[in-house]
Amino acid sequence: MTTAAHTPAPARHAGRPPRKRGERSPVASVALHLTLIVASVIAVFPVLWVLLTSLKPAKYATTTDFFRDTTIVNYTNLIKDTEFLTWFGNSVIIAGLSTVLGVFVSATTGYAVSRFRFPGKRGLMWTLLVTQMFPVAVLIVPIYNIMSSLGLINQPAGLVITYLTISVPFCAWMMKGFFDTIPREIDESGMVDGLTPFGTFWRLILPLAKPGLAVTAFYSFITAWGEVAYASAFMVGDENLTLAGGLQKFVNQYGAQWGPMTAASVLIAIPAALVFLFAQKHLVTGMSAGAVKG
Repeated sequence: MTTAAHTPAPARHAGRPPRKRGERSPVASVALHLTLIVASVIAVFPVLWVLLTSLKPAKYATTTDFFRDTTIVNYTNLIKDTEFLTWFGNSVIIAGLSTVLGVFVSATTGYAVSRFRFPGKRGLMWTLLVTQMFPVAVLIVPIYNIMSSLGLINQPAGLVITYLTISVPFCAWMMKGFFDTIPREIDESGMVDGLTPFGTFWRLILPLAKPGLAVTAFYSFITAWGEVAYASAFMVGDENLTLAGGLQKFVNQYGAQWGPMTAASVLIAIPAALVFLFAQKHLVTGMSAGAVKG
């Protein structure tokens, strides 16, 4: 009688199961969450401080009594006692024109560079790129001299042109990359249908480029809406100031008027937030598509 050999099953090691690939250790997870919490506090606290300070009386402006004697007097005084509404209107006009013209110039430039071959094409794109490397401190004096010779100092047109020189180079590069992702067969179908190059661009290509246009509009608007250096140097007189220049009226050699200044800051942030909310669904798509080719 033969007895079959019995092979014992390998013993299972008791203890913690093996960690899956990509799974973080508890220590790493805790460290990550703590880092995110700290980063969130750093990002949110200044905004929250400005909002709460704008709702406090002047005597509590620099204290930590954020919810003591809450009032909107800073907002009412801002509207009644300053030229805030004039500054707001100036900023809306300048930012609006900068956005519309910036989108048009950037889109047409990006499309031309993406679709056509012409002498100096590479040099043009490199020139647009190089202009982004110079800081404001280097550019403000020559731009001021140019605007002064053209009689555009203290004129909205001077600021609009200046902001276009800031936003268009970056946006043209981005739009060029976005147009590169749109098949050229669409242009060819437009030619077959008898459309001119501009007709093809306007009727067929632009509707497909909404994400890129949204990013361009947002960048152009933010560039003009929150810019300080050029606005302060080019515009003189309360009736000509933009919001960025008007904010400086609340700071002098004796201190700062925290109540009106924080109230103005909150009101200034509202249009930018609304523009972001309107364009946010296109921002990620537009920026990622614009970075694919170029």
